[in-house]
Amino acid sequence: MNKILIQNPRIINEGRSFIGSVLVEGDKIAAVFEGEVPGNVRAEANQVIDATGKWLIPGVIDDQVHFREPGLTHKADINTESMAAVAGGVTSYMEMPNTKPPTTTREALEWKFSRAAQTSLANYSFYIGATNDNIDEVLKADYRRVCGIKVFMGSSTGNMLVDSPEALARIFAEAPTLIATHCEKEEIIKANKEKYIEKFGKDLSVIYHPLIRSAEACYASSSEAVELAHRYNARLHLLHLSTAKELSLLSDGPVEEKQITAEVCVHHLYFDDNDYAQYGNLIKWNPAIKTAADRIALMKATVSGRIDVVATDHAPHLLAEKQGSCLEAASGGPLVQHSLQVMLEKSLQGEIPVETVIERMCHAPARLFGIDRRGFIRPGYYADMVLVDPKKSYTVTPENILTKCCWSPFMSHTFPVTIDKTFVNGVVAFQNGQVEPSCRGKELRFTPRS
Repeated sequence: MNKILIQNPRIINEGRSFIGSVLVEGDKIAAVFEGEVPGNVRAEANQVIDATGKWLIPGVIDDQVHFREPGLTHKADINTESMAAVAGGVTSYMEMPNTKPPTTTREALEWKFSRAAQTSLANYSFYIGATNDNIDEVLKADYRRVCGIKVFMGSSTGNMLVDSPEALARIFAEAPTLIATHCEKEEIIKANKEKYIEKFGKDLSVIYHPLIRSAEACYASSSEAVELAHRYNARLHLLHLSTAKELSLLSDGPVEEKQITAEVCVHHLYFDDNDYAQYGNLIKWNPAIKTAADRIALMKATVSGRIDVVATDHAPHLLAEKQGSCLEAASGGPLVQHSLQVMLEKSLQGEIPVETVIERMCHAPARLFGIDRRGFIRPGYYADMVLVDPKKSYTVTPENILTKCCWSPFMSHTFPVTIDKTFVNGVVAFQNGQVEPSCRGKELRFTPRS
């Protein structure tokens, strides 16, 4: 069995930071040492990695990505996006159902699992998507393998809108697992769109995007989801919060004890509506990036624990699809390769403690979803880890972007840290700026919450 000793990094894990070493045997962490490593351990290791001056953290778990396969593979696919993921320190992901065809059946789920087993460098699971008429099928999914049920409430870009009160009631009343929601109220969006088209015509700048897909549209839908969760005692996970107002729907406390949890994505913590002038449609997302006050409030809630998880909503489009007015340009963009660097930059700027970054990106997703033996640096856990060089800067260039769409909103930006190595199940999946193409992730496994 292959034994790798990662020697003398600063280990940042479970709220602590200390100089230590980690022994990897096969696909698991065999031991964590604080201080000196016993001589026999060093002697028995097949490989010793000198990690002096670097940080060792658990692999990032991204609970919301769109890898576009099947049906949209001109933008992205499971292989290319999982390469971008491991290059960014993301060792596990949960992928969304709005593909072509949508993942709304067990057959479609099995296709994705089979495809990922063949091509994914990172560990994986997939949401099953709810529709107005597939509730019986959703209830039959195996939630030891499937991470959750995705519900588009109020608005959908993938023709998966669930707007039937009867269907919503059944989902919230009968779901045996977590319900993850995209919340924007279609009626409010439609009225806003008509108002601005009447005033300014259809050739609207992207600055109108957060006014059309407004804070009011988000809150109206999020509050409805929360009300349903309370009414039926369902587990609700609010995806990609974008407004300060929605924070009133949440509570503080340990993530594993909450009935209602929330995710924020890195673009809502990094950009605000002042940035549309520079970036234009490159930062057009649904929900929209909103005000600086929203961004600041979201970061404070991330630090405090009111917001539980930091993810990406990685949603690649070709640059050609990002052109035109705010009514024409595609919403979404690639983020999975740079999300950890974004948050570590924010940490080094004093906005969020590094231990909290690790909690929100690694520990909390594992706790929230009940993921088996991942998200922590612990003996017996899978060896999903990231070595970060905090003293080596990294500039995003066309040459080092691995996502299939070949662009990033962070193009030419220099991050203060570099992802040095990424370990997936004990295999070095990324090092020296290169991925190991033969690396294959495993299915995530979930323990249902009692």
